Amino acid sequence: MAPIGNPRKLERRPAARSVRGVSGTAELASAIRGGDRSALARGITLVESRREPDAVAADELLQALLPATGKATRVGITGAPGVGKSTLIEALGQRLCAAGRRVAVLAVDPSSSVSGGSILGDKTRMSELARDERAFIRPTPSGDATGGVAARTREAMLLCEAAGFDVVLVETIGTGQSELAVHGMVDFFLLLLSPAAGDELQGIKRGVMELVDAVLVHKADGDLAAAADRAAQQCLLAMRVLHGDAAPPVLVGSAATGRGIDAVWSTIESHGARARAGGAFAARRERQAAEWLDALVRERLLAEFLGDPLVAAALQRARADVARGAVLPPTAARAVLATRRRP
Repeated sequence: MAPIGNPRKLERRPAARSVRGVSGTAELASAIRGGDRSALARGITLVESRREPDAVAADELLQALLPATGKATRVGITGAPGVGKSTLIEALGQRLCAAGRRVAVLAVDPSSSVSGGSILGDKTRMSELARDERAFIRPTPSGDATGGVAARTREAMLLCEAAGFDVVLVETIGTGQSELAVHGMVDFFLLLLSPAAGDELQGIKRGVMELVDAVLVHKADGDLAAAADRAAQQCLLAMRVLHGDAAPPVLVGSAATGRGIDAVWSTIESHGARARAGGAFAARRERQAAEWLDALVRERLLAEFLGDPLVAAALQRARADVARGAVLPPTAARAVLATRRRP
């Protein structure tokens, strides 16, 4: 099994001072480029903020750091809860760090729809990796974002790249929501399945299977090793039905024993090399940037529209009418959308 390859020679970064007392965007950007971890954490907090003044500052920060971004390998890892995403990420991250790479993990935790609170337990589950000075783990509540990712995962990814991390691993919630959001921000999309996946393939959304770049049947150890091998064969047949001769690879592995972990990274590197050579890598990044722009335009137009006092009042009236059965939701929605602030 091929070992994890040697990393690019990383630039030795000067030690940066703490961000305490840093008041300007330029100073914060400089600290992040210098590899200051507390500056990186503060920068991510800034881009995650929903306050309008912070949004302006976040845009300035990202623009200042833009030349230092785009060089990392971006990997999205998804799968059902309990399949071992965090365990795999820790095992893979430790091997990458041992090989000299710098690894950032953006772990998205589910948020309560009632309180907005989140578990934020990924840093605890990845305790060994969290202690490695070449790794950075950022648990982030998902909030009301769809696709099992946080609302500002893209921005956080750029900040990690600017701080010198050359591998960014994005762990999704894996709740069965649309995975398009994940696919739209990474270079490689890995789906984890359990050894019982052979019995579960009918329940896996076809859309996810069409998007993934590889599948890993995880926890293939002990009494589950044989079942994992059978599940991998059944999954491969399903992938060939969907993709034909271009079916993504189906791997078998275990973070507990180390089985297949090197093969996972080798697959990611091989996929990246082919994509770059054939032009697919640049095309994918360009498409993702355009999709990001479209999403932000929709988000900000909606926020501006709902922030109009006339619209807010019309929406409140419409909700009352719908609740008492006086108007159907489609009719009420058209009435709200027809509300405009006149100049």
